[in-house]
Amino acid sequence: MSASPSAATRPAPRIALIHALSHSVEPINAFMAEQWPEATRMNLLDDSLSADLARSGRGLDAAMHKRFADLADYALGSGAEAILFTCSAFGPCIEAVAQRHPHIPVLKPNQAMIADAEASQAAGPVGLIATFGPTLASMPPEFPARVALRCALAEGALDALNRGDVDLHDEIIADSARRLIDDGCATIALAQFSMARAHDACVRAAGAPVLTTVHSAVHELKRRLAQQAP
Repeated sequence: MSASPSAATRPAPRIALIHALSHSVEPINAFMAEQWPEATRMNLLDDSLSADLARSGRGLDAAMHKRFADLADYALGSGAEAILFTCSAFGPCIEAVAQRHPHIPVLKPNQAMIADAEASQAAGPVGLIATFGPTLASMPPEFPARVALRCALAEGALDALNRGDVDLHDEIIADSARRLIDDGCATIALAQFSMARAHDACVRAAGAPVLTTVHSAVHELKRRLAQQAP
């Protein structure tokens, strides 16, 4: 009689990573390659999503919701067993996708980090930093009311990253982290996947725990898929 398949012999999970900013691609792929090398990654990038949101003035309208639904349908049609969206400014669109596909894990980029921030907030307020302005409009309402939240826009950091000046990008974010800690925050949360590269600089500058969407999301996806495994 043959033995039942072990976890080691199960097919590697296929994870769809859907990006609205090109800068989000490298941080999540690098971390997954290091921490979850057995997962098969597929990357879908539509870098017009963030630009269209920023300039349209229409917010997350029906047309934007349809674009997210179409991206998810493509990912599922390609065999994805889980979907991770990596841009923080589109929460309601991603929630709608999750409602349409309850049989698989569908994560907002900040979902797992928010849970981690809630768990850590007993030590004091959480300082939330973003480099993309609309993120600070859409993301704070997703935190539970009991989380004391202080927000900061790291102005100029995204422009620096777009120019390829990664050191300045990290320095601006780290400076924001330092100021939030000086203002009484106990934990720093980096709101966007593109910011994960600044994690170590923030730890050095702030001397406090620093959460990133990348780290939290990967750990949560692994946990959910393990729960679904036979």
